[in-house]
Amino acid sequence: MREYQLLIFDWDGTLVDSIGRIVAALRRAAEACELPQLSEERLKGIIGLGMVEAIDCLYPGLRATPLVERFRTTYGEHYLALESQPSALFPGVAAALEAFRAQGYRLAVATGKSRSGLDKVLAGRGWLGYFDVTRCADETASKPDPRMLHEILAHCRVRPERALMVGDSLFDLQMARQAQVDSVAVGHGAQSLAVLQAEAPALAIGHFDELRAWLGSGGKDYSRGFGYER
Repeated sequence: MREYQLLIFDWDGTLVDSIGRIVAALRRAAEACELPQLSEERLKGIIGLGMVEAIDCLYPGLRATPLVERFRTTYGEHYLALESQPSALFPGVAAALEAFRAQGYRLAVATGKSRSGLDKVLAGRGWLGYFDVTRCADETASKPDPRMLHEILAHCRVRPERALMVGDSLFDLQMARQAQVDSVAVGHGAQSLAVLQAEAPALAIGHFDELRAWLGSGGKDYSRGFGYER
């Protein structure tokens, strides 16, 4: 059983229900560049990476062509148009974050979004300054490189064993493992719990109430969820 001081959250697919919009924006960018349309599973599989790394995975070689800037611009414009009405928080997220703050946890965001993209969605919610620290893929190394977490830990002056990474993709959990940080798998985002369990998270959840209950129990096994004591 561990006492956590710092809770680090991925953004898309973990806190907000934005996966469908990301997929739609990727499809629009591919259409604009006359690139092959890929499966939804393939598109979801890169969510969590920085844009450069995502493009390399989806369309190898595109980064070396003039089309790459058109892809990035079209994706960004289409996604921001969709986000003119901010993506909804998943059920239980708002209450959980407020409870965690009240309980004295430090809160952070580690995301594959760009800094400008994250700041726009945070501003749209009135959440600029809500988190103790945020890190984005275009200002550090992309997931699953652990550098993002190392920077967050250093900023908060928290040891790895006192931090918990909460995410919905393998990249989130792999980044946590490389940083020696415990992880929580969220099953309502980009990838299923069946896939995420391969990274042996400390807890796997389908609803944020499960995370609140697990932390409230001191990280012990929680019968309604999939957790186990570490």
